[in-house]
Amino acid sequence: MIKTVIIGFGNVGFHLAKACKLANEIDLLQIYNRSEVEANEQKEIGVEFISNFKLLKKADVYIVSVKDDVVANVVQQIPFANKIVAHTSGSLQLLNTKQNDAVFYPLQTFSKNKLLNYKTIPICLEANQKKTFTTLEKMAKSISPNVYSISTEQRQELHLSAVFVCNFVNHLYVIGEEICKQHQIPFEILEALIEETANKIKTLSPVEAQTGPALRHDQKTITRHLTQLEKTNFKDIYQQLTNSIAKKHGTKL
Repeated sequence: MIKTVIIGFGNVGFHLAKACKLANEIDLLQIYNRSEVEANEQKEIGVEFISNFKLLKKADVYIVSVKDDVVANVVQQIPFANKIVAHTSGSLQLLNTKQNDAVFYPLQTFSKNKLLNYKTIPICLEANQKKTFTTLEKMAKSISPNVYSISTEQRQELHLSAVFVCNFVNHLYVIGEEICKQHQIPFEILEALIEETANKIKTLSPVEAQTGPALRHDQKTITRHLTQLEKTNFKDIYQQLTNSIAKKHGTKL
């Protein structure tokens, strides 16, 4: 089994730890976190937790799951040479240190209070040595069958795409929910629409799946919506998205 230590226990680290515990090729030895982890979370994972790098155990792989701006500093503190060190960032380059540097990037949105099926998560890998990649590939495939070799440039573009299809889309959910609340409408009425919109792109391309007033050149509806949004902070977002859809589909507004 591949002896593994996870450094960082935020949303990504939490779910990686759970995934590693379920994987038959991974022996999760330890988790480092700068601050103390709640007892119930420690019990849920069931491995040793530490907050001092001097207590770090020797392992085959160290997965660094911390904020991007501290990754390089954390990697430098790992006291063991010639071990695989893989960060989980979607936007950072492959680090060039004395270690066997790598990237272990699970492409998913993670929240500690939301259960996930780890077998459905794509895992994107990059390494500076073939042997390192082979080890990480073995680890990744014991978590999910969806494993990809992705370069730094590809991963950064993938991360950008993910921000559009996940983070920005969720913010639009927030706007939709606020509009519903302002008018005493249950947001749950929109859930079936949200699910169908997401499911549709499994059989249609996003371009083919597009619907709505901007696509139809329904200027009357667009004007009414903009009037409804006059006293909100959402008017500019609506207008920009409407213009973008119209431009993409060659519609004149």
